[in-house]
Amino acid sequence: MARQGMLLVYTGNGKGKTTASLGVTLRAIGRGMKVKYFQFIKSPERTYGEQIALRKLGVETVQLGVGFTWTKTPEEHREALRVAWRRVKEALEDESIDLLVLDELNNALAITRFPVDDVLPLAEVLEAIQNRPKTMHLVVTGRSAHPSLIALADLVSTIDATKHYYEEQDVKAMKGLEF
Repeated sequence: MARQGMLLVYTGNGKGKTTASLGVTLRAIGRGMKVKYFQFIKSPERTYGEQIALRKLGVETVQLGVGFTWTKTPEEHREALRVAWRRVKEALEDESIDLLVLDELNNALAITRFPVDDVLPLAEVLEAIQNRPKTMHLVVTGRSAHPSLIALADLVSTIDATKHYYEEQDVKAMKGLEF
């Protein structure tokens, strides 16, 4: 029997959504699957621990963003999203990919500081997800998953924040834990 591709969504305000996607990625690599890993918000100008590790394991890892929405102009973010969506659409049609991870896609779709629907159209995203190759597993992460994406998903895990040292102890992001 042929494998059916699953859509897994990790969302919520707690820490661990990207980490969950990395766990799935490690399992897929261990089973000899071809994995591609895209990050929508993170910038190629910075280096991230997961990027280093995945590249050592032979996984194509691409940072498509320009950083947090407050670090660049809306025009810079919009152009990055336009280019990102073009690259991701191609990947969503690639039958050789067994697992495709779209890290922070939920965050990108939920941007309200400037318009994004013309460069990252929700309806087009949902259609491309539905029309991906039947055997392709897809993982989507990020806060504020759109209800339409949740409805399409085979699995949705909402990660809540019970306690976090950012707020509790005013600790900044740490190498190896956050990046």
